[in-house]
Amino acid sequence: MARLLVQNDDVVVRLSWREALLARRKGVRVPLAEVQEARVESDWWRAMRGAAERGKWRAERFCMGTWRHAGGVDFVAVRAPGPVAVVDLFPGGRFARLSVSTPDPEGAVQAVRLAAQRAREEGRPAAREVTGPSRSARRPLEKKDDTEGEERSTRSV
Repeated sequence: MARLLVQNDDVVVRLSWREALLARRKGVRVPLAEVQEARVESDWWRAMRGAAERGKWRAERFCMGTWRHAGGVDFVAVRAPGPVAVVDLFPGGRFARLSVSTPDPEGAVQAVRLAAQRAREEGRPAAREVTGPSRSARRPLEKKDDTEGEERSTRSV
């Protein structure tokens, strides 16, 4: 069964060899700074969104791999029935969400929450933090005209 772990500054999804074959990847590693929220979803199907992109699935049994939807791509390693650990990520990364069936989803979610909170308290910035325009984009450049010796403002396009 898949495992959701926190290692150093990363959230790691480890798959068994069978799950890795079905998902077509060994696992997933995401920086803790990209974690927006972690929760337990009691119904496995509520953690799913979009349509399968890569991997394998069998209706009412399991879904392994990536699923594409309007908001991006999710990585899923879900077995029915049962609760699922769901980690929502900030926009701009490789994945928008990690959905994983683990032996102890409450414990895994609690570990991710605590590690993400600790990372924020230590002041580590979000990896994909969106910032405003740079100073040069907000203000025109100041150039000196060598022939006349006066300053004038120009805009580059």
